[in-house]
Amino acid sequence: MHTQLPILIVGGGLGGLCAAFALSCRGYSVRVLERADEIREIGAGIQLGPNVFRVLDWLGIADRVLERAVFPARLVLMDSIDGQPVTSIDVQDDFRRRFEYPYALIHRADLLQVLFSQCSSRPSVTIVPSQRVVGFDDLGDRVIARVEDGSYHEGAALIGADGVASTVRAQLLGDGAPRKSGYVAYRTVLRAEDVPPELRDNTMTLWAGPRHHLVHYPLRGYRLYNLVAAFRSERSAEGWDTRGDAAELYSHFAEDVPLIRTMLGKIDTWRMWVLCDRDPVKEWNAGRVALLGDAAHPMLQYLGQGAGMAIEDAYVIADEVAVARDDYAAAFGAYQARRYLRAGRAQLTSRLYGEFFHTAGTSRDIRNQFLADRTPGEVRESLAWLYDGPDLRASTDSLGKAASSAK
Repeated sequence: MHTQLPILIVGGGLGGLCAAFALSCRGYSVRVLERADEIREIGAGIQLGPNVFRVLDWLGIADRVLERAVFPARLVLMDSIDGQPVTSIDVQDDFRRRFEYPYALIHRADLLQVLFSQCSSRPSVTIVPSQRVVGFDDLGDRVIARVEDGSYHEGAALIGADGVASTVRAQLLGDGAPRKSGYVAYRTVLRAEDVPPELRDNTMTLWAGPRHHLVHYPLRGYRLYNLVAAFRSERSAEGWDTRGDAAELYSHFAEDVPLIRTMLGKIDTWRMWVLCDRDPVKEWNAGRVALLGDAAHPMLQYLGQGAGMAIEDAYVIADEVAVARDDYAAAFGAYQARRYLRAGRAQLTSRLYGEFFHTAGTSRDIRNQFLADRTPGEVRESLAWLYDGPDLRASTDSLGKAASSAK
């Protein structure tokens, strides 16, 4: 264990807890400062690709996540207007052989619970709730995190993992508010028995329509289905995690096939998120302070990689801190250099996918033809840049082994 001040992590979400665990495996003391009064996750399902499991395997916790996951047979894109399949990707045998790891669906709360449990089991990790960090001071040899109630925390370094509206980023970069996409996402879960039988299958399905789409897939042993409906809305100025307007939602799907409208009609309560991102930037750090996850590279959800990129960040930042041997400025600079191009590509690809899903008219016909003409092998290889990653150059054989030896 390094005998020094703890590394402070602002934010106890997926990225923050994963970074805390990874750093503790390297022998560092970590203090997680969470603004809420307890560690909890809003939202429902997320998708985890092979790139995420590659990191979780190196962390030694992949099996714990796999126990809670569902494994779809295919990823399916449907046209919501005519109800016809556009393309699909088999994510079982050939996919698993190509990328070594599975594609999985999991409830966000279940993944967060795994990370929270792992952090709680390590004496070197302290999680402090009800800490609304309002700013920081980099004093050269240490960092002070200032809390809204007037208290403060002193650390060897500070990692801002505080999300798309990051307070740490606002002070570090001063680049204003996130970019609103003009779209909102309505999210909910539905009991499996309430899903129309024709849609109750083991797939991650996206119904693409003009300026809107619907995603649904199973969770928690196929007992639940996660639903996410996204569409253009004037409510995109309202914020995050508010109550959705069901009538507005139904109006945007009025021209879709009856099967979709039937399923949407079974739900009365939706939670709404405004969909925001930022342009990619190279500057994620200064001195003893660095950004991680959505604080560094917020992205739209269309690639399904927001959580994945944060988990990759967590591994790499822990690796570089260990390599630099407590030279945090050097470690954070190296971390940024390894991550910014890959994360930036994910940000821009997510935007592109959104345009692709929401197109109309002739553009819709071109999209459908282009995707239908690709072979299964071409589809898999088009994802290789993402699923063959990340770069796991490590200073030890694996963090899983490091974790075992550090206990």
